[in-house]
Amino acid sequence: MNTIILASGSPRRKKLLEQLGLPFQVHPSLVNEQYDPTLPPQKIVQNLAQRKARDVAQKFHDALIIGADTIVAYNKEILEKPGTKDEARSMLRQLSDNTHSVFTGVALCLRGRDSKKPRQRTFFEETKVSFGPIADQDIRQYVESGSPMDKAGAYGIQDAYGSFFVKSIEGDYNTVVGFPLHRFYRVLQNFAPEYLVPAKNLR
Repeated sequence: MNTIILASGSPRRKKLLEQLGLPFQVHPSLVNEQYDPTLPPQKIVQNLAQRKARDVAQKFHDALIIGADTIVAYNKEILEKPGTKDEARSMLRQLSDNTHSVFTGVALCLRGRDSKKPRQRTFFEETKVSFGPIADQDIRQYVESGSPMDKAGAYGIQDAYGSFFVKSIEGDYNTVVGFPLHRFYRVLQNFAPEYLVPAKNLR
């Protein structure tokens, strides 16, 4: 059986990947996630995804490793996971009644049992998200729930509150959640179609 490893501990990415019906294991990468802030967002997410995949690939042979990373960018500024509740409130006030971009990068790393150098493929997707105006009371309640604290941009589009803020999106919804499933499937069809055998039986 082909082995697939998701190099991410994100429950959202795990849930999305499960939709393909492919058996996989979860082994989160512990790689340092620092990056060069002068790089464009699409480059940053691909670099980080690749570093995560390579990190986990060192521990496995004859396996497909999937790395992923997501960032939120608004007004040429990258909004990471908030470190404090004040930061979370500040981010949400910036995004209120404005449009921002969510970038998710994905890296595929495949090394056969006898090959020393793995084959690699990276790509990214961008989705633009428009928020309606958010009342301060709603921001406070959402931040107090604790949900924004582990999410880039201080919100989750799949959250009960986070979904209320979104007026419209342009692009793949799953990119915002953290894993562009459609693009991943299409790329994998060309990169390593043998790993999609179970999914080909789905109708």
